[in-house]
Parts: sequence; structure tokens; C-alpha cells
Amino acid sequence: VQLQASGGGLVQAGESLRVSCAASGRTFSSYNMAWFRQAPGKEREFVAAISWSASSTYYADSVKGRFTISRDNAKNMVYLDMNSLKPEDTAVYYCAGDPTRWGFRRPGDFGSWGQGTLVTVSS
Repeated sequence: VQLQASGGGLVQAGESLRVSCAASGRTFSSYNMAWFRQAPGKEREFVAAISWSASSTYYADSVKGRFTISRDNAKNMVYLDMNSLKPEDTAVYYCAGDPTRWGFRRPGDFGSWGQGTLVTVSS
């Protein structure tokens, strides 16, 4: 499956933003999907994941209660709704997927990646 993230931009602290990930390929609906982010000078870190059926999700502690991951298998889309944004949320956001692994948080656990979209939160 090929992935393409979009929707990044510049927002002020406290505002909301949705980033999207478009997937191509007939097998998307069988992929567990995730969002990662990478801030300048830092390692890529896990943000959120959603199972292939959308029945299960899990989040990094740093975004729990503020971010929501969702998907629409009919449209081959994954979304990340980000509320109450903070300057420390500034990063390039990447979507990733894997057909078999679930419950993992390391970038190496996901086999498919899209190019990222930059989210900048000003204070």
C-alpha cells in the first residue's frame, strides 16, 4: 500500500488541525495504521494507531485526550484530529501501516510509510 499524508500547516497554540493520509491499493482495509511524528533534531516517535477494522486504538501518553485517530476504509483514508495543540506538537507527521503487526510503537514495526506533512504550532 502507498501512503500520502497531507493537511499540515501553521496554527496557534490551543487550536485544532486535522491531518489526513490517503492510501492506494486494494489491501488498505486490512492494514493496521498509525501516525508518527518527528521534531527537528529528535527521533521519530509514535503518536497513535488504529486497527484495520477501527475497533481498537491506542495513543502515546503525550497526546492522549487531545488527539483522535480514525479511518474510512471506503475512502482509503486515515485521519488524525489534533485538538489543544501545543508548541511541542510541532513536527513532521507521518502515516504508516502494516498488515499484521498490532500494538507496536516502534517505526521499524511498520512496513509502509508515506511522506510527511509539517505541523507547526506557534506559541
